[in-house]
Amino acid sequence: MTRELNVLALIKGEERYVFVYDDESRDALINDIRDKAADPAVKINWFDAAVLTERVRTQLVSPQEEF
Repeated sequence: MTRELNVLALIKGEERYVFVYDDESRDALINDIRDKAADPAVKINWFDAAVLTERVRTQLVSPQEEF
């Protein structure tokens, strides 16, 4: 059985954030994104976190077509 992975990316200036996760780790990813937004050392802000977490939830409801 093949485990499917999801990829979510954010490009913010020179910074690149790439999150690779499976369906079981979706909630942990959302928590991690929120933690990053709360950390002043990370350039992800609360708006970025809101967009990213909404994208994670949207992928759960309507996954992209497979090629």
